[in-house]
Amino acid sequence: MPEIKLTPEEMRYMSLFQDVTRVTVRDCIIDDEGNRIIFMVDPENMGIAIGKGGMNIKKLKKIIGKDIEVVAYSDNLEDLVKNLMSPARVRSVKTIDSNSRKTVHVSVDPQDKAIAIGKAGRNVSRAKIILKRYMDIDSVIIN
Repeated sequence: MPEIKLTPEEMRYMSLFQDVTRVTVRDCIIDDEGNRIIFMVDPENMGIAIGKGGMNIKKLKKIIGKDIEVVAYSDNLEDLVKNLMSPARVRSVKTIDSNSRKTVHVSVDPQDKAIAIGKAGRNVSRAKIILKRYMDIDSVIIN
């Protein structure tokens, strides 16, 4: 995993997240373009992090004033892509290298394509940000 330098703002958000949820955060990504903050947590802590009925997410959204998204971390590319695309059913994940650019082709169940892409492409955008940060992947294509 590449070494990630966190900004003081990201560290403050991580601390706040941990105070509210009692879950250790692996990473925090501020996506100003999408007006959201993405927290990466270990898969076994997802339920606790989200809270009953999404209680923790609602509380954090109210405090911070931005959308809050929680993603289960994995250092395995295929598992990370599945976590990023959830609840869409991922059929396959293929990486293609060309001209020093890496592209991930994600094949999803046809009826889940809209879920995988997300409203206004938000899920693909989130996948791009996270996959670039961890796996040095330049683009994500859903098919």
